[in-house]
Amino acid sequence: MSKVELPGDGRVRCGWSTGSELYRNYHDEEWGRPLHGDDAMFERMCLEAFQSGLSWITILRKRPAFRSAFDGFVIARVAEFGEADVARLLNDPDIVRNRAKIEACITNAKVARDLDIGLDELLWSFAPAARPRPATLADVPAVTPESTALAKELKRRGFKFVGPTTAYALMQATGMVDDHVADCWVRP
Repeated sequence: MSKVELPGDGRVRCGWSTGSELYRNYHDEEWGRPLHGDDAMFERMCLEAFQSGLSWITILRKRPAFRSAFDGFVIARVAEFGEADVARLLNDPDIVRNRAKIEACITNAKVARDLDIGLDELLWSFAPAARPRPATLADVPAVTPESTALAKELKRRGFKFVGPTTAYALMQATGMVDDHVADCWVRP
């Protein structure tokens, strides 16, 4: 199923967005809309890494707790986290308690803080040229040459937990690509 029209709404949406109101709101208000700002992009990068191996709804439900636990995803603050913060985060039942992902987020904050350009500028420099929207969800790739190149560059610079699939999910979420199905009502 690639599209669904919700009762009483009259709007056609991408099929993945209809499982809950939280998904629908995320789809309608955020996903695929161009996002800018170093801290905002850092938050999305971290959340996409935490999502790896889990469903996105899990991350959406825990997002307020993640924001609290990671000090609003302000790069300069997260970059100062130490072992006590790792222990605190590992004991926080309201977030995903995965040591590798927690440590990757902190490492990524340090790398982002020390970049020679802004994180936003770096990430967006890999945005592909606009292309037609996919006809169905089956036409949406999981990886692209651009996401592979982005992941390679991020790893070269010292970022962790940012493979090509995670990089592509980040590109989708932040509007670097428009993977809403062709007849979806959302127009970024």
